[in-house]
Amino acid sequence: MTRHIRHAALFCALLLVALLVNAARVQVLHAEDFEANPANRRATITRYQQPRGDIWVDGRPVTGSRDTGERLRYERTYSDGPLYAPVTGFASQEYGTTLLEATEDAVLSGAAPVLQPLPLWNEFTRSRSAGGDVLTTIDPRAQRAAYEGLRGRKGAVAAVEPSTGRILALVSVPSYDPEPLSGNGRTAREAWARLNADPDRPMLNRAVQRTYPPGSTFKVVTAAAALDAGVVKGVDEPTRSPDPYLLPGTTTRLVNGTDRCRNATLRDAFVRSCNTVFAQLGVATGVERLRRTAESFGFNDADLRVPFPVAPSTFDTTVDAAQLALSSIGQYNTRATPLQMAMVAAAVASGGQVREPYLVERTTRASGGTVSAAGSGAVRRAMLPATASRLRELMRGVVEDGTGGKAAIEGAVVGGKTGTAQHGLGNSGMPYAWFISWAQREDELEPKVAVAVVVEDGEGSRREISGGGTAAPVARAVMEAVLRPE
Repeated sequence: MTRHIRHAALFCALLLVALLVNAARVQVLHAEDFEANPANRRATITRYQQPRGDIWVDGRPVTGSRDTGERLRYERTYSDGPLYAPVTGFASQEYGTTLLEATEDAVLSGAAPVLQPLPLWNEFTRSRSAGGDVLTTIDPRAQRAAYEGLRGRKGAVAAVEPSTGRILALVSVPSYDPEPLSGNGRTAREAWARLNADPDRPMLNRAVQRTYPPGSTFKVVTAAAALDAGVVKGVDEPTRSPDPYLLPGTTTRLVNGTDRCRNATLRDAFVRSCNTVFAQLGVATGVERLRRTAESFGFNDADLRVPFPVAPSTFDTTVDAAQLALSSIGQYNTRATPLQMAMVAAAVASGGQVREPYLVERTTRASGGTVSAAGSGAVRRAMLPATASRLRELMRGVVEDGTGGKAAIEGAVVGGKTGTAQHGLGNSGMPYAWFISWAQREDELEPKVAVAVVVEDGEGSRREISGGGTAAPVARAVMEAVLRPE
């Protein structure tokens, strides 16, 4: 009997060893395979078992978490969802994450290793640290002024602080409410289908993900290149430009939308936005020098992050002389995001320096301790300080004596540049109305804000659409919100 008991015990011991060996094989050798298996929902369940960290604007969270009591327990909520959607993006159990919800997901979800005081314990228990928070650079007054200024028209606004690169406003209209996308049920699926079927593309962040022909606002770049290269010696010297201007190597005549452009000075041409003058200046400056200046402002940069990716603004370098003439007035293949054109205005305002824009001031643990903070961003020179000084003078003239009068603010110094960009086959599309600007209070030493506004569907007929009439009032509202926050 004892012998049989020993044999049974030995057999049981062998079964136990085999079980332990198989468990080790599964957990060690095949752990990654099981973790990646679509049928394994453990990671997803763990992810939504705790509230997500929040995205903050000026000391107030604009996101939250709702306890649903379901297996995927917590869903995302949003305060003023359409207002801040171009900043936050969405966090959906069904459709993933976008914008800040995506780029800062590790912190917000609690998965970032830096949030884990005991990483080995978290790995052993398969738990996560509490989600951290993301504090943005957005000024809520500027954000709301931009959103309400567009008044439901299709377009976008970007505003930055010239001295630092902090993004103060990022607005895209039409917008959408991210909250219905948060779950994984019928409501989320219906919202997803509706938003994707909308021809106005409300989930497209026009401020950073769409590029437009910048039209006459690009003349700031052309003027900077021409002044730096010495093609034009001073802003009050005649430019020897014809009206109309025959595009080189063609029989096409370029005309102006205003008079008194023949042989105009740079100052007058800038204020009146003379196409012929700037087309000729671009050709005289040359594609290589114009390319260097455009790229120093940020054009042709495919690596810009804020921290989510920004669509590259482009200046085509494979152009002939006629195409260069059109590129120099912001047409042909020249394209820019509103954020890029806000960077152009900011460079003029800050003495010719371009600072990389950023949207996240710092990230913190749930307890409030800092995880990371924005440091000094990359700085490069777009133009000589003397050129920037001249351009500030020219941009002030546009607001004080030219087409940008609707951007003027009492008690402030404001510079701007209007633009009306043609597009579509044979320029058949409704023109885009542009305005870029910067502003400072009269009692302060440096500009506090630089803004770019583009309106896709300006009200009225084609002849009535203009940057000064359609986009400048929106820029004015944003600049006032920053300069006069009370």
